[in-house]
Amino acid sequence: MNTKYDFGPDMGQNTVYIRRVAVSTLPQEVRDQVQGVDSLYAVHDAAGERLALVKDRGLAFMLARQNELSPVSVH
Repeated sequence: MNTKYDFGPDMGQNTVYIRRVAVSTLPQEVRDQVQGVDSLYAVHDAAGERLALVKDRGLAFMLARQNELSPVSVH
């Protein structure tokens, strides 16, 4: 349990973060495209840049894995 692990500088470059986003916080042009939907799921890189918006959490994880990225849920 107390084994140290050197994550190194390259560790985490393929990590993306998945989080729920309220549609009401998105630009109007996006809201116009998803009428009747309360929330979407965003895929963000380590720097916080939004890479994608998708309909549901499962799809966000699948999209990340298909692009050889490691998804992590953000609450």
